[in-house]
Amino acid sequence: MRIEDALRLAQESELDLVEVAAQARPPVCKLMDYGKFKYESAQKARESRRNQQLTVIKEQKLRPKIDTHDYETKRGHVIRFLEGGNKVKVTIMFRGREQSRPELGYRLLQRLAEDIGDLAVVEASPKQDGRNMTMVLAPTKKPGKKPSSSNASEASAEEPAEAEA
Repeated sequence: MRIEDALRLAQESELDLVEVAAQARPPVCKLMDYGKFKYESAQKARESRRNQQLTVIKEQKLRPKIDTHDYETKRGHVIRFLEGGNKVKVTIMFRGREQSRPELGYRLLQRLAEDIGDLAVVEASPKQDGRNMTMVLAPTKKPGKKPSSSNASEASAEEPAEAEA
């Protein structure tokens, strides 16, 4: 249809001629209320932004010669980050002669990955870059509130018993 004819039809029906697909050959236009079209497209954009998930990368730094208790503490921090739904970048910092023994860091990262295997998956395998060795862990499942809901049902079951007594 010619542009002049489409514009005349739009004026007669008191609507706007809106180009909806400019890249198509020929370009696609529709007769519609332009204000309503703008509002609906803004609503769609807002909805898509709401469904996006912001990924946060937390970092945990270790040393190759870490003590057992310190390792357990750092592992607990990594677990807390993963349960919160965040990715974790684990960095092992080498100093001095430790740089000549990268297998120590590799073994430590493998041990950490095995210890938290049920919570996380290795997204980026251990990689040496300069004085540091890094590995990225991603949570396997979305953070859920199942423990709190089961506690709530247990609490509600206990409350009537207390009220009777």
